[in-house]
Amino acid sequence: MTAPQFRWFGLASFVSMVVIVLTGGAVRLTGSGLGCPDWPTCYGHRLTGSWSIHPLIEYSNRIVTILLVLVTVATLIAAWQRDERRRDLVGLAGLLVGGVFADAVLGAFVVYSRLNPWLVSLHMVLSIGMVVVGAVLYHRSKYVYGPGARADVRDPHFRLIARLLWIPFALVVLAGTAATGSGPHAGSSQGQLVARRLPFSFADAAWAHSVLAMLFLGVVAGLAVSVWRAEVPLAMRNGVRRLVLTALAQAVLGFAQYATHVPVVLVELHIAGAVSLAIGVTQFHVKQTAHDRVPGTRRTDRAAAGALAPTPAPLT
Repeated sequence: MTAPQFRWFGLASFVSMVVIVLTGGAVRLTGSGLGCPDWPTCYGHRLTGSWSIHPLIEYSNRIVTILLVLVTVATLIAAWQRDERRRDLVGLAGLLVGGVFADAVLGAFVVYSRLNPWLVSLHMVLSIGMVVVGAVLYHRSKYVYGPGARADVRDPHFRLIARLLWIPFALVVLAGTAATGSGPHAGSSQGQLVARRLPFSFADAAWAHSVLAMLFLGVVAGLAVSVWRAEVPLAMRNGVRRLVLTALAQAVLGFAQYATHVPVVLVELHIAGAVSLAIGVTQFHVKQTAHDRVPGTRRTDRAAAGALAPTPAPLT
């Protein structure tokens, strides 16, 4: 397994972490959380459910989880078989495998607790954490880390801010799961057992979430002004710009979904925005140190390799 080949395994694991969050959100928003009341089977000893919509959606999400397990296990094997084995890549790949299994077991508790809102919220937080780990794995698969590798700190001031930025981001995510846990989308549908809600009003939870989100947006906006006025690489400027635009889009979506009584389409877009925001915070963090690129993982390297390839002789 060469280093450029392993990069594609890192990308596959990263994308699969994003997919499982979005499909899990779809299960909840369509009221399919109890479409399969048993785990790991759907109904008693039956592996699959009926052909009605809710069992199909819930069981499809479980199939996605199985595929995700295969992808992460393959990534762990690839990290172990990499020609220049690195502890960080093996550790991150192993953490993803453990996270996927923990998420699956937690999903079983969610089903058997009949969508306990605390467990559902924890399910979402764990999935967002796995997206962060997947993003770090993919980033490190493209750059050289380890003893003796170059790791130049671009700016100690911004590195400290990048670390502290995780605190308001975590608070926004926790407040968002609290708002969802007290809102109208419990994950169950009409005719099923009514899932419990968190013990506070949706309006209060949404207000707390919006206040924290606006504070986060203000911090990111101030950070963007500081970055653009400082002598920093273009990669950092582009990263903080994407972070500001994502946070602003999240704020607009949040107000729009509350004003329109939280339609499922806007909620799913808001979940996708939360994933994008997690990726943005992660990218801004890892860009604080400059590392050499792994040979063969840059587009220009692959283009040059193609240009140097021998040209076949024309047929006569």
